[in-house]
Amino acid sequence: MDNLIAGLIKFRTQDYEEHKNLFCRLKRGQEPHTLFIGCSDSRVVPELITKSLPGDLFVVRNIANIVPQYQEFHEQEAPTAATTACIEYAVNVLKVKSIVVCGHSNCGGCASIYLPDEVLDKIPATKKWLELTHDVKQRVIEELGDSDEPLKKEWLTEQVNIVEQIKHLLTYPFIVEKFNKREIDIIGMYYTIETGEVFIYNALKGAFELAN
Repeated sequence: MDNLIAGLIKFRTQDYEEHKNLFCRLKRGQEPHTLFIGCSDSRVVPELITKSLPGDLFVVRNIANIVPQYQEFHEQEAPTAATTACIEYAVNVLKVKSIVVCGHSNCGGCASIYLPDEVLDKIPATKKWLELTHDVKQRVIEELGDSDEPLKKEWLTEQVNIVEQIKHLLTYPFIVEKFNKREIDIIGMYYTIETGEVFIYNALKGAFELAN
């Protein structure tokens, strides 16, 4: 708690003063340019890795940066409603110009989709949430075949998951409409914690390429 209090004081006396004019402009509203869908992992800080300022990003974070597939409101289950609402609000109200799906290395959520039921049954809400990655798990198993290399499985799962969540975004009618009119961009990012490198998904090549 002491660390948090010290951080609050430092923010008010240093960071806030540095960006005081910006905060004054933001006091009556926000106009973020990007919806950033990332993992809740404490090592992933969207504003830090993108060097963004307050007001730039509308951020949604959850375990394994999952995007639930589109459902009509009355059909939605409670675990998916919050993320769906954030996506709807960002696109239809805030009118963001870009959507980023950002996964990362050593993702505990992605690793957890392979845990046995006896482990997942102890965290039932998490188990229910991770059921949304069923297609990711199946695709990785198919691509790996007989290979059982842990690092390859980890890397492949994390990157396949990003691509799958982009597909889920394109089940939202209001996103598809804007995407087809080129009014919104959808970007897949893979962040490597230990190197600081960010890889961007190239849909034409079906591969992630280092941002440079």
